[in-house]
Amino acid sequence: MHNAFDAQWQSRDAGARGDTARLEQMLADARTRILPLWRGKPHLAPEGLGLVGPGDPVLAQTETPLLYLGQEAGRAHFAADISRWEPEVLDRAALAMFTDTTLQIHPDAPPGCHFGELRLAMATLPAAQAAMAATARAVFNWHHTHRFCARCGAESAIVMAGWERQCPACGARHFPRTDPVVIMLVTHGNSVLLGRSHGWPEGMYSALAGFVEPGETLERAVAREVLEETGLETQRIRYIASQPWPFPNSLMLGCLAEATGRAFTLDDELEDALWLSREEMLAAWCGEDSRIKPARRGAIAHFLIGQWLAGHV
Repeated sequence: MHNAFDAQWQSRDAGARGDTARLEQMLADARTRILPLWRGKPHLAPEGLGLVGPGDPVLAQTETPLLYLGQEAGRAHFAADISRWEPEVLDRAALAMFTDTTLQIHPDAPPGCHFGELRLAMATLPAAQAAMAATARAVFNWHHTHRFCARCGAESAIVMAGWERQCPACGARHFPRTDPVVIMLVTHGNSVLLGRSHGWPEGMYSALAGFVEPGETLERAVAREVLEETGLETQRIRYIASQPWPFPNSLMLGCLAEATGRAFTLDDELEDALWLSREEMLAAWCGEDSRIKPARRGAIAHFLIGQWLAGHV
């Protein structure tokens, strides 16, 4: 069992990001592979990512400089944002849903390829490819939301093969941000606490989570978030594992915490919460509890619950 996006590919090759000549050489190499993304959705093929070569017609509407991802399997890999492309048929309401199940097929794409929601594909992609897709999605999202200099307000420019923005007016340099988020499995005896946020799909429950605030340790953030959301005091907090989560730009820091009691009071962030015994949690995990959908495979919540059910944590 592993978390999606936590694998590493051959090399990020960060030293090449500022080497314009080498980047141009790689983009002129027919062996180079490029991952197109459309509005955060990676290009998917029947058995993995729908990678294309330089000059492929799918890339005609690339709206920003290519993002250099590094080396994998002896080849240079880039990502291209083609969000300017407009499909002939587009369900805009579906794009705004918690989970977008629609597919977009580019007219020049190879047979069987389409743009699809990464959350739905993350557990089926090869591990290194899933990590590259998550990285590209997170960096492109950062570019979309950070076009202007935070120091002076001027529009900044993309440099370093997509890994930096520089302001031409004041010279400030800006780098992709990652927001630390604690996600914690709260237990009490033989039971575990799950919660659901407003607007989640029916039956979806998960581990509690919240952003780490400036000046906090992970343990302090876990204790504060659980107390704020449920009124529960916690003890014996410990870190278990982490997961990059590009929805939009987070690093999930998985923890375990023991509640000192079971009576909780929900704040405005949660719609509902419930205690499940190990037996009830196992039934939900297997899809046998009509109240609760099993955690999505590949997500760190799924990993934490699985480790707890197996007695590993």
